[in-house]
Amino acid sequence: MTAGDEIRGTAHSTAPVPLSVLDLVTVGAGRTASDALRTSVELAKLTEGRGYHRYWVAEHHSMPGVASSSPAVILAHLAAYTERIRLGSGGVMLPNHAPLVIAEQFGTLEAMAPGRIDLGLGRAPGTDGATAAALRRTDRLNEGADDFPQQLAELTRFLDDDFPDGHPYRRIHAVPGPVQASSPGGVQSPHRPPVWLLGSSGFSARLAGMLGLPFAFAHHFSAQNTVPALDLYRESFRPSEVLDAPYALIGVAALAADDEKEARRQVLAAALNMVRLRTGRPGLVPTPEEAEAYDFSPMEREFVESWNANVIHGTADEVRAGLDDLRKRTGADELMLTANAHDGDVRVRSYELIADAYGLPTPA
Repeated sequence: MTAGDEIRGTAHSTAPVPLSVLDLVTVGAGRTASDALRTSVELAKLTEGRGYHRYWVAEHHSMPGVASSSPAVILAHLAAYTERIRLGSGGVMLPNHAPLVIAEQFGTLEAMAPGRIDLGLGRAPGTDGATAAALRRTDRLNEGADDFPQQLAELTRFLDDDFPDGHPYRRIHAVPGPVQASSPGGVQSPHRPPVWLLGSSGFSARLAGMLGLPFAFAHHFSAQNTVPALDLYRESFRPSEVLDAPYALIGVAALAADDEKEARRQVLAAALNMVRLRTGRPGLVPTPEEAEAYDFSPMEREFVESWNANVIHGTADEVRAGLDDLRKRTGADELMLTANAHDGDVRVRSYELIADAYGLPTPA
């Protein structure tokens, strides 16, 4: 199996491209983080059985409604409940961490779930500036973002255990990792987590293309930049040992419900959560009832309408049509769906309905 084989997915039934999952491990009002993580296990098991290709969790900090501050911990938990679906980070925010630590964490995950781990990397902090300063132990945050290519190169060296002679890290090894194969009697897994670059603008698109890496674009919160970023990625792409042709997935906010009215209620609650986050009042995801009773200001109402215009929602058939259209407009090689809602059962039902709409496999 080549590295590219571990990246490219397979479309099932009538789906135009492979379908995958981005789980923000959302916590609703009246719920606990334990409730959210139980939903993640249920969702991972469901989507594996229905033929979704991969399941990613994203690093966020200091957000009460998002319980995914530690992707590696969550992925280890999900690995214990799944057997086939790819598991990964969408993503780890590399400037928040020492590259050696990430190489160790994902080498450990690879040992737990051989051939199933993806390492998606971003350069944003995944939080506000003050929290980022606490994470990075510095208030010079731009330095971390500017150093991202160097951090990426260092991480890749640790993953491959191939620092050149004379490098100060030549005798430092990420374990579990390739060094174990070169030890007396050592046997090492042939797999190494493929690295993906994530982005919401052109920087990572260009870098991913130049390095011949797969690229994931955050369409779900930067829709206006999707087509330009994907075009830039494809134009910049240089074949590598990882990929011989570009491979791009996009994150898509999508929620299907049994009827259109219910879908609108659910996405309104998720939009209110975003209003509060964007105005410095992050909290738990409100209930649809709270959102319906909320007195939106004209500016807030404008934000909600703009936000929800990029959330594909409605009945299963309506969501399928929206996803098909988005794929045609962007040429994405894979669609990674994120369903944000107050209730975990609503999220699980959404992925089930979408699977039904495309005729995805049903568990034996």
